[in-house]
Amino acid sequence: MSIANGREFLAIPGPTNIPDAVLAAMQRPAVDIYTGPLVRLTDSLLADLARIFATEGQTYIYAANGHGAWEAALTNVLSRGDKVLVLESGRFAIGWGEAAKMLGCEVEILPGDFRRAVRPEAVEARLRADSKSEIKAILVAQIDTASGVINDIEAIGQAVRASGHEALLMVDTVASLGCVPFAMDRWGVDVAMAGSQKGLMTPPGLGFTAAGPRAKAAHKKANMRTPYWDWTFRDGPVHYHKYCGTPPEHLLFGLRAALDMIFAEGLDRVFARHRLLAEATRRAIAVWAEGGHLDFNVENPAERCNTVTAVVTRSGESAQPLVDYCRDKCGVVLGRALGWSEGKGFRIAHMGHVNAPMVLGTLGTVEIGLSALGLPHGKGGTAAAIEFLAQSVPV
Repeated sequence: MSIANGREFLAIPGPTNIPDAVLAAMQRPAVDIYTGPLVRLTDSLLADLARIFATEGQTYIYAANGHGAWEAALTNVLSRGDKVLVLESGRFAIGWGEAAKMLGCEVEILPGDFRRAVRPEAVEARLRADSKSEIKAILVAQIDTASGVINDIEAIGQAVRASGHEALLMVDTVASLGCVPFAMDRWGVDVAMAGSQKGLMTPPGLGFTAAGPRAKAAHKKANMRTPYWDWTFRDGPVHYHKYCGTPPEHLLFGLRAALDMIFAEGLDRVFARHRLLAEATRRAIAVWAEGGHLDFNVENPAERCNTVTAVVTRSGESAQPLVDYCRDKCGVVLGRALGWSEGKGFRIAHMGHVNAPMVLGTLGTVEIGLSALGLPHGKGGTAAAIEFLAQSVPV
């Protein structure tokens, strides 16, 4: 027996749900790639990406996923043999560091915890100890979707400046851009990167970088530059060069529609919607956790992010039966656990094109699964989420 027929609910942290308006915008013929409307489209997208990143710096668009944007960010400002400091708080900053190592960097990991955010004071202490200024860049994820943690980039930027160190601050915003506040210039971020498939509500395939003045200065002496990722080549007047070849036209059409939706809603309202739906999710999980079987991956409530909530089993028991039940019996696809909790948890995404019915439907389905499988849990988690939203969203 299954009740899964109907529209599937995708509750994974990327790719996220694509709005109908974005899909519709992509359903059109190809256009000339050298002149006219596509040139104007590129100009508008680069300007609006700078607006989303909150920077006066330059932005770049790549036909690539987030891993490609990682490489674009690294190769444009670093040289072989440069030392980078990776701030551990989950899986993805570590992955960025692994990419840097393969490209020829020396990588040092500032030890952290898969269940805690980066401690800015530890960053400052490590930089102060680098008396020879060997560290050339710092890599950190604002939100790590594997752990569900949010790092305080503003505080980390303050720690870097307080140390007096000249290392570049480089931030992965793949799981945060367009969902939570990010102020690149004000927070002292030199390089930021992102992808299209999460908060920006566009299919996978576009990667983005944003470069501040210190990054552009470092770029001039970087020897890791390659033709495809190179900012200088893309800075030229030829439109074709801005993509190092044929532009990914239809993804650009989709991105334009997605950004229009974000600006029509208003960034502050987008951030508030994500905050409310995330808190509703957390209210439900807190109730379920009373049964002793489930728990939040992120221990400190203040460090839980507003785009994805990672849940773990307290005993290390497999969560796969619950994930399978939700998908196969009810049509709700939960995110698999990654990193230390792989196989021992699941993730509920609440980012991008998402609203209350989608989140409440996902939570209700998880609660059905907990009951159907006889897993210990506090009763009324979904009701707690409903009550929170009823009190938080005024008439």
